[in-house]
Amino acid sequence: MRKNLRRISSAFIAAVAAAGLTLGAGCGSDESSGPAPKSESTTEETPQKKQEPEGKSERADLVRFKLDDRSQGGFTNIWVVWTIKNSSSDKSNYTWDWEAVNVSGTRVENGSQLETDVQPGQTATGEYPTTLKSAQDIKLNITSFDRTASY
Repeated sequence: MRKNLRRISSAFIAAVAAAGLTLGAGCGSDESSGPAPKSESTTEETPQKKQEPEGKSERADLVRFKLDDRSQGGFTNIWVVWTIKNSSSDKSNYTWDWEAVNVSGTRVENGSQLETDVQPGQTATGEYPTTLKSAQDIKLNITSFDRTASY
């Protein structure tokens, strides 16, 4: 009886391993494959992502992004402020990540911003408070930026 159980369990383990290898080969990626041939069209546009005119980046729609030091009377009050101008032909949503870096290159704050439903040609402004103690010698970097169609 024990011998039969060992045979059955061995057969079961072998079948599971073979199925795993088959699925792994079908789902895995072959990193050695090269790019698609030039004759094939590989530019698939997703419904939400906008195709940019050549030489024009969606990042250019963020026309102003800076720190605004509103501190007074000994109270620190520093905000990030922005202006978005939708240069596309569709109503758009914008999301971007940013970081504030001091002169030694240390990130002292970071965040994500969102601006929604900006009509074509429309300008939208926004602001967001920070916990920064000073705006002096702080550089703002945009770490990611994305525009998607708004429905």
